[in-house]
Amino acid sequence: MIRRLFGTDDSSATLILRLVLGIVFFAHGAQKMLGWFGGDGFIGTMGYFTGVMHIPAPFAFLEIAAEFFGGIGLIVGFLARIAAFGIGVIMLVAITTVHHAFGFFMNWTGTQKGEGFEYHLLVLGMVAFLMIRGAGAFSVDRLLTVSALSRSTGEQSPIAKEGGGHDPAYS
Repeated sequence: MIRRLFGTDDSSATLILRLVLGIVFFAHGAQKMLGWFGGDGFIGTMGYFTGVMHIPAPFAFLEIAAEFFGGIGLIVGFLARIAAFGIGVIMLVAITTVHHAFGFFMNWTGTQKGEGFEYHLLVLGMVAFLMIRGAGAFSVDRLLTVSALSRSTGEQSPIAKEGGGHDPAYS
């Protein structure tokens, strides 16, 4: 179970994907949670979600938390699969409740009444990738996986095996 949750490879491509998605969702979450980057902050966002959009307060809170803490989790690579899952749920709900009515394409020209769901679909692809592959290189999940593996098997660090010297994760 733990290996399925934290297990990942040392892929720098996965790192890039994770960081980009994490930064984007941290910024959106910080707008909603802290009022940064021109956002309304927690109270304003909760008011909008519950009053205008009629989202029940527990779900509105979960949306804000998933963007903010999920973004942080992806940036540092901690519980990346759970963070990605939360963001994926947000995207699915956004598509089914709002954006499907406006078609596929984003509203680049300003001629539609709202945004289509192409952005959300791209995010869902990134989420699926991260849920399958894990956090990748330079992640807390990788550090925990490598550390747990070395303790349980007594196996030598991949860095030490390749002649790269001492790996602190195996100490």
